Amino acid sequence: MSLSGLATTTLKATAVVGAVGAACVAYAAGIEVRWFTLRRVTVPVLPEGTAPLKVLHLSDLHLMPTQERKINWVNDLAALEPDLIVNTGDNLSHERAVQPLLRAYGDLLDVPGVFVFGSNDYWKPHFKNPGKYLLPAHKQRHKPHGPDLPYEEMRRAFTDAGWTDLNNAKATLKVNGLRLDFAGTDDPHIKRDRYYEVAGEVDPGADLSIGVTHAPYQRVLNGFVGDGYPLVLAGHTHGGQLAVPLYGALVTNCDLDTSRVKGLSTWGHDGRQAALHVSAGLGTSPYAPVRFACRPEATLLTLVPRINPISSQPQAHVS
Repeated sequence: MSLSGLATTTLKATAVVGAVGAACVAYAAGIEVRWFTLRRVTVPVLPEGTAPLKVLHLSDLHLMPTQERKINWVNDLAALEPDLIVNTGDNLSHERAVQPLLRAYGDLLDVPGVFVFGSNDYWKPHFKNPGKYLLPAHKQRHKPHGPDLPYEEMRRAFTDAGWTDLNNAKATLKVNGLRLDFAGTDDPHIKRDRYYEVAGEVDPGADLSIGVTHAPYQRVLNGFVGDGYPLVLAGHTHGGQLAVPLYGALVTNCDLDTSRVKGLSTWGHDGRQAALHVSAGLGTSPYAPVRFACRPEATLLTLVPRINPISSQPQAHVS
């Protein structure tokens, strides 16, 4: 091949790669980021002979006041008639988003619920180099400023509706005749977690004990599992947000491994195991409004009796 022919071929290949890249960006920013989906997961963690319990896991809405499509989609989830709501944080992306958020949750606020906060319940997103997201979590720096989002207004609205605040707190709820014990932490990603305030063995008198946190850092997961919690729920990761087809997520934005970046898995510590569900969430930072091979999601967890009450290892069916 002549030099001119090689140059022409190289230019054509570059143009094709550029066109494919542009198409992927257009899809990630214009289609998938708004292509909300409901995941359904069955988790056998209840006592033998217990009726199923429907738990709606919501996380990482990162809501802007103008996101009507997301508001309406979340509002429609009430038709699922869940028995319990678990909200694992990062609800806001704007100081005027509380009222739109309450409109999104709508009738879901009438359902028993628990919640913890993430960093984007306290701090407004700011532009930063997207490449920093690829850094290990311990090398990322967080801007040292005070909260600038109306998290207390949101907290009051949640608690006034009957939802229970689990930020570094414990609680017990009676749901469908079951005693559910909870322990939660504030966001480990910004080091607001104080697990020592909720530490301690689970009460065997509970029908189920559930650990709740925003970011699934190993120190918190180990605390929950070591204390005997059979189910832990978290968010934060966005499922990696930008995934490689047939490979998966590149990062988790915490010290969790990428094999557990979203969905149901098993976490073990100190000879014990628990079912861990990490939500890929429903939003993104307004400064990085893209998703690729990782659709925004909410999850309906159907809790059912344990398959083998003697076994300590949870198993699950996902659809």
